[in-house]
Amino acid sequence: MPKSKLRKKVKESAAHHDQIVSHDPAPLDSPNWLAPTMVGAFLIGLIWIVVFYITQTSYPIPGIGAWNMVVGFAFIGVGFSLATKWR
Repeated sequence: MPKSKLRKKVKESAAHHDQIVSHDPAPLDSPNWLAPTMVGAFLIGLIWIVVFYITQTSYPIPGIGAWNMVVGFAFIGVGFSLATKWR
């Protein structure tokens, strides 16, 4: 007696599902240094910009003027780029 088409489809589907599950790699964890470095970059950037405003644009580096804002936002940008790699 011939097998029904339904059984054949279920069997093929189950075999395909087993192959996908068996080859699934383990989830990767973040390196231990990533989270502290990310938070540190955020904080350094924030403190840099706050110091720039509190000192009326004189510090943290007196000679570069408004480029201090760019430096502060660069630290914050590094923090965001590290945040995309955090799992």
